[in-house]
Amino acid sequence: MKSKQTGSFDKVLFQESVKKHLYATYATTFEKADKHAWFLAMGTALAELTTCDLLCTEHDEKIRNAKSVNYLSLEFLIGRLTGNNLISMGVYQQVAEAMEELGQNLTDLLEEERDPSLGNGGLGRLAACFMDSLAAQEFPTVGYGLHYEYGLFKQSFDHGHQVETPDAWRGVEGYPWEIARPDLAQEIGFYGHVETYQENGKEKRRWLPGMTVKAMPWDMPIVGYESNTVYPLRLWECQAIAPFSLESFNNGNYFEAQHSLIDAGNITKVLYPNDNHEKGKTLRLMQQYFHSAASIRDILRRHEEAGHTLASLPKYETIQLNDTHPTVSIPELMRILIDEKEMEWDDAWAICSKTFAYTNHTLLPEALETWDESLIQRLLPRHMEIIYQINYLFLKEVREKWPGDVEKQRKLSIIQEGFHRMVRMANLCVVGSYAVNGVAAMHSELVKQDLFPEFNVLYPGKLQNVTNGITPRRWLKFCNPELSELISQKIGSDWPTQLDQLRNIADYAEETEFQKAFMQVKQANKQRLADWVEQNMDIKLDTQAIFDVQIKRLHEYKRQHLNVLHILSMYHRLLHDSDFEMEPRVVFFAAKAAPGYYLAKEIIYAVNKIAEKINHDPRIGNKLKVVFIPDYRVSIAEIIIPAADVSEQISTAGKEASGTGNMKLALNGALTIGTMDGANVEIREEVGDDNIYIFGLEVDEVEQLKRSGYNPFDYYNSNSLLKASLDLLLGEEFTPGEPGKLRAIYDSLLDGGDPYFCLADFESYVKAHEAMDEQYKDTAGWAKKAILNTALVGKFSSDRSIQDYVNNIWKLETVKR
Repeated sequence: MKSKQTGSFDKVLFQESVKKHLYATYATTFEKADKHAWFLAMGTALAELTTCDLLCTEHDEKIRNAKSVNYLSLEFLIGRLTGNNLISMGVYQQVAEAMEELGQNLTDLLEEERDPSLGNGGLGRLAACFMDSLAAQEFPTVGYGLHYEYGLFKQSFDHGHQVETPDAWRGVEGYPWEIARPDLAQEIGFYGHVETYQENGKEKRRWLPGMTVKAMPWDMPIVGYESNTVYPLRLWECQAIAPFSLESFNNGNYFEAQHSLIDAGNITKVLYPNDNHEKGKTLRLMQQYFHSAASIRDILRRHEEAGHTLASLPKYETIQLNDTHPTVSIPELMRILIDEKEMEWDDAWAICSKTFAYTNHTLLPEALETWDESLIQRLLPRHMEIIYQINYLFLKEVREKWPGDVEKQRKLSIIQEGFHRMVRMANLCVVGSYAVNGVAAMHSELVKQDLFPEFNVLYPGKLQNVTNGITPRRWLKFCNPELSELISQKIGSDWPTQLDQLRNIADYAEETEFQKAFMQVKQANKQRLADWVEQNMDIKLDTQAIFDVQIKRLHEYKRQHLNVLHILSMYHRLLHDSDFEMEPRVVFFAAKAAPGYYLAKEIIYAVNKIAEKINHDPRIGNKLKVVFIPDYRVSIAEIIIPAADVSEQISTAGKEASGTGNMKLALNGALTIGTMDGANVEIREEVGDDNIYIFGLEVDEVEQLKRSGYNPFDYYNSNSLLKASLDLLLGEEFTPGEPGKLRAIYDSLLDGGDPYFCLADFESYVKAHEAMDEQYKDTAGWAKKAILNTALVGKFSSDRSIQDYVNNIWKLETVKR
């Protein structure tokens, strides 16, 4: 159908393949096939091409003998693959024409694909961007994740409340872009006990698991942009080794006959099971070990099959731990090297400690994983022994550095003492890795100063920074094709792989015709979003209004409830202040709340009830609308982001590690309103103070206010607009006949102490919005700022992030095919 070497595309051959799959794979006819069947047949025909390139890449001797990065992440939020792969393969237009001749519209077919929702949010989306950039730049890579049967839940609303339902993202027919690799399956153990035995006069230890399961790999293709390189995203599915007992079945024990199948299937059943009870915690740790053990075994298999010695593992492989979820990989590699490969401890540790690198994504104490020592002891008894030994040797280093300082030992120890002794996974990561990085300049400094200051002294140079990035292929070229074409007309078509070239667009920021063309593209994108909202939510929007967007996971530190307070303030002023004027505005939310996160779900409920009232209130003359788009996912982001005028990045300073939504929105010409937090700091440096709206307390001011004793009532009582806005939550304005139904936010901000300083930042936030509102009236001035945001954020390409990793941490070399 297509040879990447020659760039030719055989349309007839491709059409024949699509028709073959329609009949033979999906058992339907040309005449009876619906759009979904056509999508599946088309996707399967295309996947045949990438599978061939995947296998060729896998067996390429140049790659087998080069150093590879193994990216371990429990989340890969990859989004729909078909459209993005067509862009990377360079056949988007040809396939569109081929399908048109078969009576099908490619755009309609792409809508049939369900997002593989294999992540919660930013961490998983970042992993997907990094895989894209690694393939685009042809650095040898394997991504390792889990093949969840049900991804992140589908979200809907029932009378304003979030409702979660399972997301069977593969459908009944399977996902056309994945391929099973049973020849690479691994066996993974749990529970059991450790025994001592003698061999050649030496006492040794070995683990005898009490339960064994199979790790079945499914490969998804990560297609290099306009190259014939395809690297695997290898996702492990847990299966029973002996899934069915015929003896039990014949004896009438039908449930018992499938018991092992049910136990094994639960491990990769659901992304992030609730772990607020003991069984949930056990399952979560089982997921983490299953993922880590299968991946480590596969890495060692590849390494040894390539003819390399174990001692040379750090020379040929680096293992990047995306947050602490794969931490147990460290004791697992040690266990294999010592118990199975019969190495001495020091030799094994020399290999292990030069192979792992760790990315820290959070400063929030509750997000730094700790596991109950007794749970690890029960589930992974040999690993707990190895963790004890790692910690014993590490604390010797601490004592040598700080003799007699028991407090340093207590703080740095991998084992946290207390009524329930806990294992600190972040500490184990730092001890067992050769490099640790934060994900934005400010975050990395806070990691050094606040989170791991003693580690920074003990291991100078180990703690580094790699600012996050986003792939411009998906987040501009694919999701915003009209803007991409406009840019290419001005500066050529090399920018998708050299995003810093966008800086040349700045030359046209004050050119009237370019401003007009740029804003016409924005207007068309706003119309597309408005059409989606009207069709799916029955809300009619004014596309001349400011489209004000906050899309991200629902969490208090991201402060969606501060945005709610601003909405309430605008509503109050429209009703009660005759002098108040504002440009029409539509405020968009899209976010999922963790099923057990009470206040996050109450914020969603409040937004929906407030929207119901405001959107139908004739007194405000359509000046303000609120839209909460349900079931936020990558494909929804691809519609919202190109349409945004305003990007809400309003986390409490010092709480957001980086953010990547801020980068995507700025790249597509949205103006940021944000705090000095995460990558906002670096975005401000790139676009300049005039093209971003910064407000609120900075990190040191937040800390000072904490120390001096923050009292949110002081702000409530001294700001009449804030008081009026908050008080709207107490009555029945938005819940007729049910006063107080929205008071959960009110209580958290006042009686709850406002832990994220919403009230302290409210006045500054309102003033920043007023400045933006005034700027929007100046069409040419706004256009200039929007163009400059697109032009000046080239730094935030994930290609640059990967280059930073490659140069400073991984030490890889590109391998062209």
